[in-house]
Formats: sequence, structure tokens, C-alpha cells
Amino acid sequence: MKYGNGGVSLSAKKARIVAGLMAGSAIAFTPGAAFAQDSDSPADVASDADENTIIVTGIRSSLASALNEQRNADSIVEVIQAEDIGKLPDQNLAEVLENVTGVQITRTAGVGTGVQIRGTNDNQVLINGVKTVSAGTGRGGISFEDINPAIIGSVEVIKAPTADTIEGSVGGTVNLRTIRPLDIADRIISVRAQGEYSELSDSITPRISASFGDVWQVGDGELGIVLSGSYSEQEATSFRPRVDRDTVVLTGAGVAADGSPGPAFNYLGIQFLNQELENFEYETINFAGSIEYAPNDNLMFFFDTIYNDQTRTQDSSRVQGSGVSSLRFNNVPNQFETVNFGSLDGVALGSIEAALVGAIEPNIARDDDDPNLRFSSDTGARVTTSELYRLGTEFETGRFSARLEASRSTSDSSNPNLSTTLNFINPNPLTPLDGSSNDNSVPFRYDLSGGSLTFGVNFDSPFAPTVADLTDLSGANVVLDAVTNSNNRTQNEETAFRIDTTLDLEDLTPFFTSFDLGYRFNDTSTQFDQVRSTFGTGAIANSPSGTLFADLLVAGPSNFGDADGRELAFRNFVLIDPNRAFSDRDAVFAQLQAALDSTPGGQAQIANGNRLLSDLDPNAPGNLSGSFRIEETTNAVYGQLNFETGPIRGNIGLRWVSSEIDSFGNTVANGVVSPITSRGSYDEWLPRVNLIADITDDLVFRASYTEDINRPDFDDLSLSVTFPTGPNNPVSLGNPNLAPETVQSYDASLAWYFAPSSLISIGFFHKDRTNLFVTQVEDAVEDANGFRDITAPCEGGGIFNPVPDRNVLSPTIGNGLCVPLQTIINDTATTTQTGIEVAFQYDLSQFEDTLGFASGFGVIANYTYQEFGGGQATNENSGRGEDIFQAINPGIAVPVTAVQGLLDFSENAYNATLYYEKYGLSARARYTWRDAFRTLDTAGGASLNSTLGFPTVTEARGQLNASVTYDVTEWLNIGAEGVNLTKSDITQRCVNSGALLCFQGLPDRRITFGATLRF
Repeated sequence: MKYGNGGVSLSAKKARIVAGLMAGSAIAFTPGAAFAQDSDSPADVASDADENTIIVTGIRSSLASALNEQRNADSIVEVIQAEDIGKLPDQNLAEVLENVTGVQITRTAGVGTGVQIRGTNDNQVLINGVKTVSAGTGRGGISFEDINPAIIGSVEVIKAPTADTIEGSVGGTVNLRTIRPLDIADRIISVRAQGEYSELSDSITPRISASFGDVWQVGDGELGIVLSGSYSEQEATSFRPRVDRDTVVLTGAGVAADGSPGPAFNYLGIQFLNQELENFEYETINFAGSIEYAPNDNLMFFFDTIYNDQTRTQDSSRVQGSGVSSLRFNNVPNQFETVNFGSLDGVALGSIEAALVGAIEPNIARDDDDPNLRFSSDTGARVTTSELYRLGTEFETGRFSARLEASRSTSDSSNPNLSTTLNFINPNPLTPLDGSSNDNSVPFRYDLSGGSLTFGVNFDSPFAPTVADLTDLSGANVVLDAVTNSNNRTQNEETAFRIDTTLDLEDLTPFFTSFDLGYRFNDTSTQFDQVRSTFGTGAIANSPSGTLFADLLVAGPSNFGDADGRELAFRNFVLIDPNRAFSDRDAVFAQLQAALDSTPGGQAQIANGNRLLSDLDPNAPGNLSGSFRIEETTNAVYGQLNFETGPIRGNIGLRWVSSEIDSFGNTVANGVVSPITSRGSYDEWLPRVNLIADITDDLVFRASYTEDINRPDFDDLSLSVTFPTGPNNPVSLGNPNLAPETVQSYDASLAWYFAPSSLISIGFFHKDRTNLFVTQVEDAVEDANGFRDITAPCEGGGIFNPVPDRNVLSPTIGNGLCVPLQTIINDTATTTQTGIEVAFQYDLSQFEDTLGFASGFGVIANYTYQEFGGGQATNENSGRGEDIFQAINPGIAVPVTAVQGLLDFSENAYNATLYYEKYGLSARARYTWRDAFRTLDTAGGASLNSTLGFPTVTEARGQLNASVTYDVTEWLNIGAEGVNLTKSDITQRCVNSGALLCFQGLPDRRITFGATLRF
């Protein structure tokens, strides 16, 4: 019987998988597959007179089983099988997928979160063939960090879809498969307990998982059940310093702090310093349950449920050196470096000197209260509950077979957040406070040599505060500068029904073996409700002293140098307690509210019936303007002919998709909220052809031509507007007129299975992508003094944002100014992707007699090369970028532009794994490397405006992971696993690879250790 997207099959119970009682057992899902592997015990072999025989021995068995499934697949797929009950190769599903050829991942605080398949993030995640929904407003499905791999039996990456594969992917479809009840022969009882040590967090967190499965005879049929659950905690920390060197000091315009003249050349001065410490804590509960009942060989019923409950809390800190650019003309650096910006789209940008080592001292002739020091506590969370239900039946009658399935996926997320910023009031300033702003001068020093962004307070300055001043918990040296209180909510759901039928044509035609016909309906919706209150004080008059909330103050983390041993850093500061801000948010908010009420500005607002900081009100005009709902219904019909003749087999099919979208939002004018709506629809025909040729017994050729679509994210279609709190953050506007991207894919591969469990393969792929989604930014113009327009309608560019503190971007204190405007458009030209994938797998177990203990070794390696071309939508330099390029080359044509291309796209990537498995010992080491790639993921809230107008380049990076386990007895296994063992850091540069160093990422090293019991 034909089935797609990981569905179960009636023939499954005819090919048992031995699981549970054997040491080093693997979960496998390949019916009819038997592999002769090295065995240390007769217990590794199970047989049944009516069943196939499958030998299961950990790593080698999982690799052999996966290889066999890939070889027999109807299209181009990659498979990773669990080595044991609930034991995929890594502790995180994104990191599991990093083993797959053509897959790279991105990380948050060192934890795998984003997955790029063949260079793109635009993929979808299924569980047992059911489409999942995301926790946010994206399209990709459930986040990989939300699911513990312990409840997943295998992972399938579909690179070339068949006609029954759900549309919606560019690079591939990831199908997470749980253990199927009627695939097990022996009872499964497995318990695993682990602890994870995070080095930078200096914490140990628990991981506990368990699985149970059994099959019972019920009359003439069988009833099977599998239950898997897990509870895990995780803490992950990374350090992300940021330095903006994006202000030009022209020849002769700068002087040193002692008044001596500056250099006789143009150079880039320091504009902003930001020290960010990211700390995330995860608490995750996962449950997977499946029931299958087959009353006879021709009928089966099934029910699956997946439950996820995760709380991801963030208690990050930022220490900012702001107002630095005001002193750039009076603090000539002590050392410079030459920065070559390379070229963009054939235009040579040239080189310029940039500040490398120096100090930033207050100067009353230039500015009476800069630079200033700010302490921010970013306390946010994502609290998500996701559920998936799948109910259906399969039956066969004569030549006809069918599967009927109904499913429902839901995700409900809230984002409680109470983030605060404190201004440090230096007791030893150059000038006393004048009450016109929150600034109070603090001297800094920086040393950017050696490829490291290090900076801190210049304690050698006569105007420097002491450590005691900086860490005074009485609150006397800080004032409250900004507060953001929010609890946004996102609700996503998809209800679907599908029917898949197969007519067996065997013996009726000489070529076609079967015909598949199917229909799928889905109703998808997302509801985003903004619930936020924010306020920036802007002046001392509205900035309550920290003495009014001193019991909320705690010392900030002082371990910023632990990742790389740096000596220069902001180590001494205070924050509003992030733990209390999360766990007792209402009480903390009330105390801050009372402090603001006590100020003159607060009293004036109360007299007018208002408050400086509003209570949370989902119906406030500012919140309604950011809320939206989108509903989408899709009907899909497919037909597919499957064929086989001699060594040739494959399928040819066509999928038709028809979607209707309704978008609901609000617009606010003069305080009046008005609902707005938009409706759209589209139809797509998606042909899909797959051809497999078994040239010899060991040589297989595959080719495919497929088409798919990529729908825009829901927030990209939104009619509503959310105003960020930062003065440099762009306002994002949705575009309800976005058309879905269409993708034509061509694949060809040749695989040589030259030895047992071994492979050499080379594959070629090419994609033509039309209507590519591209981010566009319209900059907000700054004048010669670095000031922006503070009134609508921002004639010089950008959009008016009423929320942010103007800070140093205007001489007029207060809130509201023009900021960059960001939106998504369809690229009008076709973008192409072309790549080559090479894979190698070799197992020495066949040489047991000659190699002895060394026969336990094996190797897995893969390499991917890809390039993109075409496209017309461009990024262009920001205002500061234009100043820099003109300072280098006054005759350069501006604006400088570059085709954006694909984000998170690496031209070259590889990983190599060496493993050993013998005598109860199982060990592996994997080194993963990826080439440089452009990204919008930057440190400290940086936007395209602050990266000179172009996506940042994350430089090439490698990472080493390793694991080792040992079977103490047949029922007890112990082991440990290490992630990022070499503490590889992340380097990000502005404009081009090798150009201006802008950001660093210093992620955690994590060690997991524990034991597994099998009964």
C-alpha cells in the first residue's frame, strides 16, 4: 500500500523491529530489511518463523537501517534512525539534523535553533506526516528546541517531494517520526536520566525520559501502544559584544584628549559600545503517544498525540556605552587598523583607517554629559503549549487501498516580558547634572586588537567612578530610564483532513505498478494580540532614583570574560532583579510604577488623568494597531502514477493547490481605531517527477523534477504595525500583497553501495526561485550633527515612531522620532541555487577477522557546495554607510547597492564523524564546519541601519561535538556527550567577509552525562 509523509502501513506488522531488551538496540522502521552486523552476543539476534530477522547493534545498525530506507525510497530523502530507544545522535533536534548532507544550522546561545536545508530557512516540519504550527507567526512549524529528541524514533528529510508531500518547502521537508506500535516485537521499557553541565552558566540541569511499548493479541488482530515522555531543563549562555565604528572623522577634524592634533587621514570613530550577555533557561515537557489496532491484515486504526509544554525564560543583560559619537572629534584613537570593505556587486569600496585602541574621555567643550553608561535587564519569556492529534484508518480491499486521516495542530504562546534600563549617575562627573537629560559622563577605553571586541570603564581617568560606585545597591547612583512591560500572545492552529488512495495496477500494465489519488483540506489561522506598555523617561525630571526601588536591585553578572579570558569588560554594574521581574512581574511593575508616579512628570500626568507608564490594556489603541488575525484555507488534490520496469522505477505526479487568505488588522488615526481587512487567493499546479535506476546491484541513479511553493510568514502579511522601543530599530510593515514564492527543483545523484553499510554518493541540485521574499529598509536621514527629524511624516525617509527616547539623535529631549522603515517585497527576478552534495560512509565491521578490535571503527562524512545567482531586489547603504564610502572615494556613485540574495546561506559546508562501536563501547566525534554567510541575526539589537545597510556576514566557523557510552550490563548503559568542546566562537563583520569587525558571539560549552535503564 502506498502512503506518504511518514504514514503507517498495514504491512508494518509483517516486518518486526526488535527493541527494548537488547544492549545497544536501535529503533528501525524499514520493513523487510536485514543486515548482517558484527555481534558480541547471540542476544543481538531475534528471529520469528513468520517474521523477518533484523540484527540491531547501536550506531552501525541505525546507519545501516537508514541507508537501506534511503536506497529504497521513492524520491530523494535522508534518514537518521535512533540508535536506541529515545536516543538520536544529539540532545537537540536541530543538532541532530546537522548530520544530514546539505543541512546547516544556526544557534542561539550555542543551542541549535535554526535549520537551513540546501541554504534556506524556508522549510516545514511534520510529525508523523502531520503539518505542525509554529509558536510564533512563522510558517516553518514547531521549533526544534521545543521537542526533546527522546520522544522521536527517526528523522526524515525529504529533499525531492512526491505528489502526496504537503506543499510549502524550498529546501526540504523534515518529518519527525515516533515509534510505531505495531512495528515492535518485544515489550519496550526504557528510562534515561541525565544531567547537563553548562560551563558559562555554571549550572547542572536535569533531563529525564522514559518509553513504554507493547503489542497484545486481541482476537484475530493486534493492539499496540507506545508511550514516550520527557522532562528536561537547560541553561545556555553566550556573550555577544558589539562595537559600532560607523562615524567618519575627516582629516583634521579630530583632536586627541590632550588637545594635540589628530591624524592627517580620514578614519572611523567609535559610535556605540554594547556588551550583551544572553542567558536562556528552558523547561520542557514532551509526551508522545500512539495506539494502533489491526483487527485483521486488511484493516488498521491509529491515533497519535504529541504534547509539548515549554517555558523558555531569558534573563539577559546589556551594558551600553551610549553618546560615544558626541566625543569622536575629541578622542583620537591611540592605534588604528586598516579596514578593506571589499566590493559589492562589482563596485570596489576601498579601505579606510578605523579606531583600534583608545579611550573616550568627557570633554565639556564638545558635550557636557556624554558619554553615558546604561544597564539593561532583558527579562522575557516564551511560554508555549503545543498539541497535535492524528486519527485515522487504513484498509485494503482487492486492488484498492486507502488511508483516511484527520489531524489538528495547535500552539498557544505568551511572551511575558518586563525589561528595564537604568542610567548610571557618575558621582565623579566632569560636570554636575543639569536636569535636561539622563546622561552623566563616564570615561571608557577600548581595545579591538587581535580580533576581539573588548571595552570597559577607563578607571585611569580622573572622572572614573569606583567599583563601589558602580555596584552600589542602595540605588543612589542609578535612575530608571526605560521600562517595557508586555505579555503578547500568539495562537496558531491548523485543522486538516486528507484521504490517500492507491489502485494496484500490478500485472495489468507492463510499466505502471499503481496509481495514487488523494485530497487534503486544511484550515489554518493565526491570532497575534499585542499587549504592551512602554515608557522612556528622557530626562532627570521623570527619572526616579534607584533608592525608590533599591530592594529590586541586584549585582549584574561579572563573568563576561569567562568565555575567552578577556580582562577588559564591564564587570561592575547593577540591574533590576531579572528573576523577580519574571516570577513576580506584577509586583515589580507596581513598584516601578509607583516610583515613576512620584516624579514631577508623573504627578503632572496623574493630574491630567494619565500615567507615565500605562497599565497593560489589550484594547489600548497602540496595542490594537499591532494586533492581527490571518485565516487561510487550502484545498489540494494530487494524482500520481508509480512505475517499474526492469531496473527503472519511479513516479510521475501532479499536485494542485488552491488557497484563500483573509487578513484582519487595525489602523489608528487620531486615537480612533478602525478595523481593516484584505483578501487574496491563488492557485498553483505543482508537477513532481522522480526516477530511480538500479544500474547494477550496487549502483543507483536518481533524478527528479519537482515544483513547490513557499508561503510568506503570517506577520509579513499583517496589516498592523508594531512600534519598537529602540531609536535605531526599524518599524516593520506587513505586505498583504505578497505572492507565494514558487520553486522549480532539479536533482540528480549517483550512489555506490560498495560494501555493507557503506556508501559513496554525489548529487547535483538546481533551483529556480521566483517571487523570492526580500527585506527592504528605507533609512531615516541624519543631518550633519547626527540628528533626525522628530515629526511626522519624515520627509527625509523612514517612518515616525512615537515610542523611543530620542537619546543622542536629537537636541530636543523627549520621545518620538523618525526611524528606519522595513518591509518585505517579492523580488521581480528569478534567483537560482545550484549545488553539489557528496557523502561517504564506511564501516570496518566486515573486517572482524583481520582487524580485531579496530573493526569497530567507522566514518561518516559529507560535503556541500552551493551558489546562488540572479535576483534584482537590493540592499543599499544607510546614511552612515554612504558617508563612509564617500570618505574613502568621493567619486563613488551613491547609494551603493547590492543584490541581497539568500540569507543564512553558506557556499561550502562539511561534517566528518569518526565512530567506534565494539565490546559494549560506543563513541563518536563529529566536526562540523560551514562557510561564511549573511544574516540579520546580530548582537545587541543591531539593525540594517547600524550595519551600514547590508546584512552582516558571519564568518566561517567549525565546531567539535563528541559522545561516548558504555554498556555496563545488558540493561544498564552510561555515557557522556560534549557540545562545542573547543569553545569555538562566532565572528560577524559588516558589509563583507574580512571587513569591519562588528559583533562577536562567545557560546557555551555543554557536557551531558547520565545512564539508561532497559527492562
